Amino acid sequence: MFRFSKRFYKHIFLYTVAALTAAAVTLAAATALSIRPVPEDLEALVGYQEKRTYTDRYGQRLNITYVNPWNIHDRVRLHEVPEFMRRAFLIAEDQRFYRHSGVDWLARASALRQNLAAGRVVRGASTVSEQVVRMLHPRPRTLWSRWLEGFEAARLERRHGKAAVLEFYLNQVPYGGRRRGVVQAARYYFDRSLSTLSVKEMLGLVVMVRSPWWYDPLRRPDSLQRGITRLAGRMDDSIIPMLERPLHLQRNEMEHDLRHFLGFVSRQRNDSSLSSAEAFTTTLDLELQKKLQSVLDNRLDRLSGSQVGNGALLVVDHWSNEILTWVVGHAGRRDQSGEPYPFSNYDGVLVRRQPGSTLKPFLYSQALLQGWTAATLVDDRPLVQGVGAGMHRWRNYSGEHYGPVSLRKALGNSLNIPAVKTVRFVGVDRFHGFLQQLGITGLAADSGFYGDGLALGNAELSLYELVQAYTVLARMGDFKPLSYFPRAGEGRRGQRLFSEDVASLIADILSDPVARQEEFGINSVLNMPHRTAVKTGTSSDYRDAWALGYNDRYTVGVWMGNLDYTPMQEVTGASGPAWVLRSAFNELNRGRRLRPLYFSPHLVKRRLCIPRMVNAEGADGDCESKDEWFVPGTVPPPAESTAALEEVWLHKPSENLHLAMDPRIPDDHEYFEFALSSDRGVREVTWYLNGLPIATGPEHTHQWQLLRGRFNVSAEVTLDSGAAFMTTPVNFKVL
Repeated sequence: MFRFSKRFYKHIFLYTVAALTAAAVTLAAATALSIRPVPEDLEALVGYQEKRTYTDRYGQRLNITYVNPWNIHDRVRLHEVPEFMRRAFLIAEDQRFYRHSGVDWLARASALRQNLAAGRVVRGASTVSEQVVRMLHPRPRTLWSRWLEGFEAARLERRHGKAAVLEFYLNQVPYGGRRRGVVQAARYYFDRSLSTLSVKEMLGLVVMVRSPWWYDPLRRPDSLQRGITRLAGRMDDSIIPMLERPLHLQRNEMEHDLRHFLGFVSRQRNDSSLSSAEAFTTTLDLELQKKLQSVLDNRLDRLSGSQVGNGALLVVDHWSNEILTWVVGHAGRRDQSGEPYPFSNYDGVLVRRQPGSTLKPFLYSQALLQGWTAATLVDDRPLVQGVGAGMHRWRNYSGEHYGPVSLRKALGNSLNIPAVKTVRFVGVDRFHGFLQQLGITGLAADSGFYGDGLALGNAELSLYELVQAYTVLARMGDFKPLSYFPRAGEGRRGQRLFSEDVASLIADILSDPVARQEEFGINSVLNMPHRTAVKTGTSSDYRDAWALGYNDRYTVGVWMGNLDYTPMQEVTGASGPAWVLRSAFNELNRGRRLRPLYFSPHLVKRRLCIPRMVNAEGADGDCESKDEWFVPGTVPPPAESTAALEEVWLHKPSENLHLAMDPRIPDDHEYFEFALSSDRGVREVTWYLNGLPIATGPEHTHQWQLLRGRFNVSAEVTLDSGAAFMTTPVNFKVL
């Protein structure tokens, strides 16, 4: 039988030792090269952030984002974590945490036996320190990575100590929904703070760390319950009776979604020029934002059957002109199928829509500036007017006509035909320019493009622009841009656009329930508990519904509609947004000392006999004695029976009329009739063509001999009372 010599065995032994030594050296070298350094400062590491921090006016963070590699904001000190929760974590994850040096070799050996017996990996035996290393240095889950994690865990503990490592772990351990740390998890699953968690809730958070997916309390509540019971048994059997009550889950998918507001602020501030670590304080009131988000969303839900899908709400403190809320309907929410609400990614505050009747207060303010009063009579009879080559029939929303009505009633009831006649008196050009002064930049076309329809809201503008314009009324004619950071407007002088007297009179009309009772009813939703100036608007085919209002301190605007321009089912400003407006003011007025709307001491009161409003083609001649307020200089003489005079405007020609001369008729025999809308109360008329007088007389018509060219015609009208005014110039062309 063949035998190996001793020398052969000696060589084998030496070769084996050499090979093992070489392998050990190689392993040591590879380990040394692969081990990554642990951070010098864990706090500095976590302090890095992907996005700038924005806070509300009280310091609460606005931009909740979970795309950062770390939990940046929701961190607590170790002693702030309930002692029971700390103990539960260590029992569940690392029983010998305070006895090992980073690696628990006993736990590893036990895990190896269990894995071999099961034929698969059923236990990892990673210590808390090793789990922290895995967060710091993510690697594929292999034996090699487990080898390296042990060395790095030991280094981590030597550098930072047990307490710092455990604190980091509790603040950064991952949960579902991209949440990290026990604070975010408590809010995400239970909408609670750490200090208010029950024993069962704390155990639930500990168990979920093992597998947030497997132990998800909504998808697999039974798995979570079994895990909680097992952990409770390992800790103390006496706490098991506390586990009988079910978990009260209130999953908070997103505490607030302010991406629209923060996107606006970022664009205004040019974020690229600022450090990403810089914190930025805004004017927003987060608690108020949450409450009004709920108010708007609930109203949209109630109106979903009426095909209302989108909405927005903006609140401004017009004392400082600071934005307090920026609410976009259904922001951050999902429907019953789990999908985001349609178009919730679009910012309803900035989207341009037709404003309906919400521009009328600004139109009537211009009429007051040109000498009209709150008692000026405007004819509300059916109106058919030539427009280009066709005819247009103007109508009020209700279809009713009231004959001669006062400006107060015309504005309060939001009548359309008086508004059309008023814009002709004011002048579309002038009204268009005034709206631009109010900060409405969305009027891209010139005034001729909009025509008389501008009085009824045929332009497109945003809720932001409209609320900013209403703050001018609330600030008694003083314009300042809206602010999104605190005290931005301090020391900044506003631009005076009209007098306090005119603004005060408009506010008095908009807050007068009697002024709007014919169209809205005496017990309208617009009648607020505290006197508030309110205006609604509805665009054509119910595509947009608006409600704007202001009291002594706050200006609020609400829009509802569909961002795909689908019509709503007969939802008006009064039936939709007005309810949200009312709730918003109830919230804003809660717990504060209310003041009345400003009323100018310069306004003068007179008792007059003003025609009654009747639902007919015209008034019946009856009048009622009423008190009315007047801007100084516009007070009528005591002998007058009414506070204003019949409105007169150019009836013919219509704006942009094209006339063609008949070649069969001699040119000197072709005439066109200029005509005023009425001769009632007219004493004398002077006609102007291209700015030059061409005729004067008592008649309200004039036969003008045709000439080819482009012209504009106007008339200086002198009334029986001696008052005189110029009509709005009308452009026309003769071919």
